Amino acid sequence: MVENVSEEESKKSLNFIESMVEEDLKEGKNGGRIQTRFPPEPNGYLHIGHAKAICMDFGIAQKYGGICNLRFDDTNPVKEDVEYVDSIKEDIQWLGYQWKNVYYASDYFQRIYDLAIKFIKEGKAYVDEQSAEEIAKQKGTPTTPGTESPFRNRPIEENLCLFQKMSKGEIEDGKMVLRAKIDMTSPNMHFRDPIMYRIITTHPHHRTGTMWKVYPMYDFAHGQSDYFEGVTHSLCTLEFEVHRPLYDWFIDQFATDDYRPRQREFNRLNITYTVMSKRKMLQLVQEGLVRGWDDPRMPTICGLRRRGYTPSSIRSFINKIGYTKYDGVIDVSLLESSIKEEFNATANRVCAVIDPIKLIITNYPEGQTEMLTTINNPENENSESHDMPFSRELYIEREDFMEDAPKKYFRMTPGNEVRLKSAYIVNCTGCKKDADGNVIEVYAEYDSQTKSGLPESNRKVKGTIHWVNVATALPAEIRLYDRLFNVENPGDEKDRDFREMLNPDSLKVVNGFVEPWLKDVKPFDHFQFQRIGYFNVDPDTKEGKLVFNRTVPLKDSWAKELKKG
Repeated sequence: MVENVSEEESKKSLNFIESMVEEDLKEGKNGGRIQTRFPPEPNGYLHIGHAKAICMDFGIAQKYGGICNLRFDDTNPVKEDVEYVDSIKEDIQWLGYQWKNVYYASDYFQRIYDLAIKFIKEGKAYVDEQSAEEIAKQKGTPTTPGTESPFRNRPIEENLCLFQKMSKGEIEDGKMVLRAKIDMTSPNMHFRDPIMYRIITTHPHHRTGTMWKVYPMYDFAHGQSDYFEGVTHSLCTLEFEVHRPLYDWFIDQFATDDYRPRQREFNRLNITYTVMSKRKMLQLVQEGLVRGWDDPRMPTICGLRRRGYTPSSIRSFINKIGYTKYDGVIDVSLLESSIKEEFNATANRVCAVIDPIKLIITNYPEGQTEMLTTINNPENENSESHDMPFSRELYIEREDFMEDAPKKYFRMTPGNEVRLKSAYIVNCTGCKKDADGNVIEVYAEYDSQTKSGLPESNRKVKGTIHWVNVATALPAEIRLYDRLFNVENPGDEKDRDFREMLNPDSLKVVNGFVEPWLKDVKPFDHFQFQRIGYFNVDPDTKEGKLVFNRTVPLKDSWAKELKKG
C-alpha cells in the first residue's frame, strides 16, 4: 500500500510519541529529565529512513528541553568501519542537528562482559556448543515450543571456564556462543534462550583492535548501553517492538534502582522506487551498479545531498509524513514535492539547452550582440535580475522545433510565432537538413519592436521557449537522474532478484549548454533550468568543466505513465 499523507494527519500521528513524553514529564519520571539517543551501527551510510529517526530522536530532545546523544552500536567488527563513523557524523550535522555527547557501545565492552559473568554465576547464562543451524532448529515456531539445548544445564563453573576460553581466543569462531537461560517454551520467540555473545577473532575492531575475542549481540548490548548512559526514551522503529520485552528483561536482571529507559517504536520509512536495505545498497555499490554511496540515485543522505536535496526539504518531507504505529510505503513524489516547493521559492531561473539545435535569426544584424535582462526568480517580489547576451545565432531545444507540426503545437514551426524568453517574438521561416534528412539548423525572423519591456511585446503569442547565445554559451555535462527502480515497490517482488528491477534509464548523460552567468558556480549551488527542471552543481565540476545534476523535473513523467497503464 502506498500512502499519501496530509499535513493534518501527520501532525496528529506524531502525538503518540509526544503524549508519552508529556505524560512522563507530568508524572515526574526520571526527575523531569528527557534524554534520547540516535544509535546507528557503523556498517553503512545513512539513508533517508535514518533521517526520519534522526528527526525523531533529536526533535523530541529539542522540543522538551532535553539532550540527544550519538551512540555507535559497534558490536560487530565484521561489518563496521571508521569510514561509516565519519560519514554518519557528517550526515547528522548536515541535516542540522548536533549531539550532546558521542558514545560507542564499545565504551562499555568491559561492563557488558562483567554483566555476562554475573549472569553465568547466577545460573542465567550458559555456553552452547551447538551449530547455528542446530540452535535455530531447536527454537521451535511461534505455535510450537522450543527444545532445550543439551548444554543448557552445564555446571556454573564449567560455563565460566568455557566463556573465559572464548574470551581469550582459545576457541574457534562459530564453535561456541553464550546464551541467556530464560524459557524455551515462551510464546515470545526472543525469550527462547537468546544468544548473548559470539566469538569473532578474524576481524579487528575499528576502535579496540584485537583486544576482544568475543562480542555482545545487539539485544544484550543495546538496553544496557541505554541504561549506562541514562537514556529516558529509547525510540526505535517498529521491527524492534517484539524485542522490547527482552530489552526490559535484561535490564531488570542487573538494575539496582527504579530508573528504566523506556523503549517505544514508530514506523520505519519506506519509499517507492528504491530499496532501504543496507545489504542491497552495499551490493549496488560493490557491483558497480551505482557510482558509490553518494550516487544521486541512492536513498542515502549523501546521495540525496549530491542530487540537490537540502536539509530543510528533507525535514519538511519527514514532518509531512509524520510518525505512526503501522508500516507502509510512502510515494516518492511526496519527497520530490518537498524540494520543488522550496526551490520554486528560492532557486534562480536560468537558461540551459540540453539537446541543442542552432536557431539563426536571419534578419538580426551580423556581428551584433546585446544584453537582455531576465528576472532571477519571479516568485520572489524582491528578486534581482541578471543579463543574458543575445545575437544572431542561438541554441534552442531540438524538441522545440517541428517541421510538420500538429494543430496544437505552439512551439517553433514554419509560419508560427513564438516568444524567446526575455527577448523577442520570432517567426519561424524554415530549416536546413543534412543528407539523411535530419534538421541541423532552424531559421526565423525577429520583430525588433517586441523586446521584453516594449509595447509590442504584449502581443499575444501562445508559445514561449528558452535559448542560449551560441557565441557565449558554456558547454556543460548534464546528468539526468531518474528513479533507481522501474517497479513501485521492489521489496514486494519476493520472487525476483532486486537487481533485475533496476531502471535502465535512471541516468542519462547529455552534453548541453548553459548561459554564461553560471561560469562561477560552486558545488551544490542550485537552479531552475527554465522549462526543464531543478538542477544543482555536482562536485565533479572543475575549472573548464561544468557538471549539473537533475534534482527533479518540473513535471512528473512517471505519473503520466502510470495513468496510461
